[in-house]
Amino acid sequence: MKITIAGAGIGGLAAAIALTRDGHEVTVAERAPQITEVGAGIQISPNGMAVIRSLGVEPALTEVSVKAEAAQLFDGLNGRSVISMDLKNDAPDLHWALVHRADLIDILLKAAQTGGATIETGREIAPPGDGAALPGDDLLIGADGLRSAMRAVLLAQDKPFFTGQVAWRGVIEDAKSDPVMEVHMAPGRHLVSYPLTRGRRNIVAIEERSEWAEEGWSQTDDPENVRRAFAGFTPRVRGWLDQLDEVNLWGLFRHPVASRWFAAQQVMLGDAAHPTLPFLAQGANLALEDAATLARV
Repeated sequence: MKITIAGAGIGGLAAAIALTRDGHEVTVAERAPQITEVGAGIQISPNGMAVIRSLGVEPALTEVSVKAEAAQLFDGLNGRSVISMDLKNDAPDLHWALVHRADLIDILLKAAQTGGATIETGREIAPPGDGAALPGDDLLIGADGLRSAMRAVLLAQDKPFFTGQVAWRGVIEDAKSDPVMEVHMAPGRHLVSYPLTRGRRNIVAIEERSEWAEEGWSQTDDPENVRRAFAGFTPRVRGWLDQLDEVNLWGLFRHPVASRWFAAQQVMLGDAAHPTLPFLAQGANLALEDAATLARV
């Protein structure tokens, strides 16, 4: 089949790899002028790693990621351990990869191009309103996230609401980190942190509040605001936050899962179909699973 994929994110590129491998002619159209994922860290959990393995890019991912050996939850105010999960010894056959989003995108992009997919940047796709593929194509895949043009066509009533939570994210230098995912919790706020390769540490701090913040990671904020919000936390957490030179602020909005993911020759995957909040770190993993599943249908 001749297939166009709208969106060169994790789901779109993974779908391109899987579909070209099965002999389809695939073009990936990305609306941005170039594929650059600044972003921050993400977690690829065992379900996502199964897809990574099937796509043949596990060795490349292993080179640029940290394999988590434990997950620990703490009382953020006094540092008391709440629970500790020994992933290395209790789940030795499972793999949690901690990776910078830009590194994963680079791996998937190179694999898609090597597999024969055509990548076109600066091209925005307008899905035909009748559910048809683009002229001359057999299938159109919408993998272009929350603001997917296909989602707007298939889901006319998309009314997200503010959850009363905001998230800051940033990356700091931290050359001496153990391969551990940490969650520091207190009433109305919590912070998730884990190491990345090249001596970096990812930080996501979430606060409950009534003040609205814009959705999307492009909005910057004064690092002093996150330091103020977590001022009562342990010295370990405050030490991380003191190193932040810049942060992005994201208002967390709940979007409905699309009641219909396909129409005739169009189909959506990833956030375009089922937007997720970041609490279970499954956005990227679900997009990978969608891509693998779609290629098998």
